Amino acid sequence: MTNTGKLFSAFFFLFCISVNSLFAQWYNPDKVNKKAGLVYGEAYEQAVNRNYPTALTLLEKALSLDPKFVDVYLSRAGIHAEMHDYKSSVADFDKGFEMDPVYANTYLLPYSISLAGTGNFVKALVMVNKFLEKPTLNEQSKKAGAYRKASYEFAIDYANKYKDSGYIFSPVNMGDSINSAALEYFPSMTIDGKKIIFTRRIKSDEDFYESNLVDNTWTNATPVKGRINTTLNEGAQNVSQDGDWFIFTGCNYPEGAGSCDLYIAFKNKQGRWTEPVNMGNVINTEFWESSPSLSPDKKDLYFSSSRPGGYGGKDIWVTHRSNKGSWSQPENLGPTINTSADEGCPFMHADNETLYFNSDGHMGYGSTDLFYAKKLAENKWATPVNLGYPINTIDDEGSLIVSADGKTGVYASDSKDTKGGLDLFTFTLPKYIQANRTIWVKGQVFDNKTKLGLPSSVELKNIADNSLSTNVQTDEDGHYLITLPVGKEYAFSVNRRNYLFYSDNFNLIQPIEDTFLTINIGLQPIEKGAKVILKNIFFAVNESTLQKESLPELDRLISLLQENLQVKITISGHTDNVGKPADNLALSKKRAQSVLNYLTEKGIAAARLSALGFGESKPVASNATEEGKAQNRRTEILVD
Repeated sequence: MTNTGKLFSAFFFLFCISVNSLFAQWYNPDKVNKKAGLVYGEAYEQAVNRNYPTALTLLEKALSLDPKFVDVYLSRAGIHAEMHDYKSSVADFDKGFEMDPVYANTYLLPYSISLAGTGNFVKALVMVNKFLEKPTLNEQSKKAGAYRKASYEFAIDYANKYKDSGYIFSPVNMGDSINSAALEYFPSMTIDGKKIIFTRRIKSDEDFYESNLVDNTWTNATPVKGRINTTLNEGAQNVSQDGDWFIFTGCNYPEGAGSCDLYIAFKNKQGRWTEPVNMGNVINTEFWESSPSLSPDKKDLYFSSSRPGGYGGKDIWVTHRSNKGSWSQPENLGPTINTSADEGCPFMHADNETLYFNSDGHMGYGSTDLFYAKKLAENKWATPVNLGYPINTIDDEGSLIVSADGKTGVYASDSKDTKGGLDLFTFTLPKYIQANRTIWVKGQVFDNKTKLGLPSSVELKNIADNSLSTNVQTDEDGHYLITLPVGKEYAFSVNRRNYLFYSDNFNLIQPIEDTFLTINIGLQPIEKGAKVILKNIFFAVNESTLQKESLPELDRLISLLQENLQVKITISGHTDNVGKPADNLALSKKRAQSVLNYLTEKGIAAARLSALGFGESKPVASNATEEGKAQNRRTEILVD
């Protein structure tokens, strides 16, 4: 798809045709009531100046002077189309075609566009096919007709593909606390869904506002706290999932590298944003940078840019943050995502896998549509999927964000149910375009002896393939937040030099009701008597052979022993109370020995290791429940 459709203006096409039409069945524009014709001319002048309400009033007056003034219906249809009131436009087109189908036949293309605007793509296709059958069309008209024909056929195929989904699009205005008589757009939200930040434009000034969800009610939106809003324009923005970082677009700033640059601010302990800082010439160029979106782990920053080296006018790029905090040279997401046209408004979902964005280059309904694509590997993406009608329409669609549940979208719309122009709405996405439902874990890492917060490394791996899902650094006080898409099993670990690592396991393959977990983690300094449970050591039932899913945890233990050559440990095995005590004791000894054997095979001196089995004799939970039994089946290490 190209930008050809953007060059086509239904209304102006109508007025131009009205002047030049020569063929009619009974209607002759030269024989209309002269007073009506004069009023019609006034309406034309008003319409050219985009004074559409005045033009419509004048056209109504012209019609009262000459009820058979066919051009009034056809031109009024064009004005309604310009105002995106396609239902009224179709009604006027229908009347015009009913009154004189031969004369109105010249208007088949704009008629088809208005039909598509109401979602009637089948009839729209019929009309555009009739238009393309005309033998006298010039090349521009053929091109415009072919563009519309392709989009209508796409729409029909899409509808047929999902005709049995039962999906109903029912957007809900977010209310007076957020929306106003001004324009609201570019929403951004924290992962818990309790804070929303958006752009509000009052006259020509764009500023950021925020609202908080308190007792299921949004508070009155107020300007964000800190020195971010200025008399200049602040546009597209993104608040990090944990609410601590804020990246936004600043345009025409004195220190800017180009027309629009990306800036970053951080939340201080008083809950205010720090002085924003230009993100530098690695990210910003003399060209246009906008629409930032951070990955949930704050390791990747996606944005749209018109810089050279892309595939079209504006492309989506990504830069990666190192452990030292520097950003890498941006990489283009490639031709799967980007086209020869424009791509923008990227939003990386909390699952760190589903990217939503808009494009006028991929096949769609016309103008700019919303799409999503799944991340397959580093900078490799699945083919983008159009979000479908009526989320997408024949008009431009802007930005979309999707909450952690994977199904609730927030976007800006100027539909009739607005407080004034663009408002923010929520809606439920159909299942076939939803992101993965994602829960999150938050908490604080601290020294188990002093109880003081510890800056630490928090890592999350997919147990099935040992792939790294998340690796984040806590803040200086040890606070962290990580996201966990459901449907997988994760190994969770927290590491800091001179401390025993902490491990946990999240099995999210089975349904889970929780949306978030709070886990505060006390790390044990490496000293005599310190111990930790290895929660990612796995054995089959009644077996002592290590399963392959255990190896990442054991390799982490090896690294700890290699970094602390003076440390000796005792490995202890424990079971639940199912079966005979003697059998459980023997099994626990064999399991502990299996761990020891693996460590020695990998080069750890046997003199530093010992293995003991305790069977069911040292439970840490009740064996009356399956959950308690699972906790009792464990492998521990003790620093000797």
